[in-house]
Amino acid sequence: MTSDGTKRVCFLLKVRQDRLEEYKERHQAVWPEMRDALRETGWHNYSLFLREDGLLVGYLETDDFAAAQEAMARTDVNARWQAEMAPFFEDLDGRPDEGMRPLPEVFHLD
Repeated sequence: MTSDGTKRVCFLLKVRQDRLEEYKERHQAVWPEMRDALRETGWHNYSLFLREDGLLVGYLETDDFAAAQEAMARTDVNARWQAEMAPFFEDLDGRPDEGMRPLPEVFHLD
């Protein structure tokens, strides 16, 4: 949790090895309406990090992760984005956003 009560959230997903370059390209041009929806639904300081073997690390700050996920799930732009992104991931049935399982924070240094 940050000093203002915001929660830090980290999650892992796995991008298919043969789709890494395209995945990176897609994230260089995230739709403006997707960016707006994320901000409006409580996703702040959101970053994705991608290792060369496809391990994707996501980090964000939010007041309530479950509420932020639910709010995004109700947007049309998220449904379109998730449908386009689903083929990029390994071991996921359904939408990538449903595969986000927060990791427990065990240490933080301000």
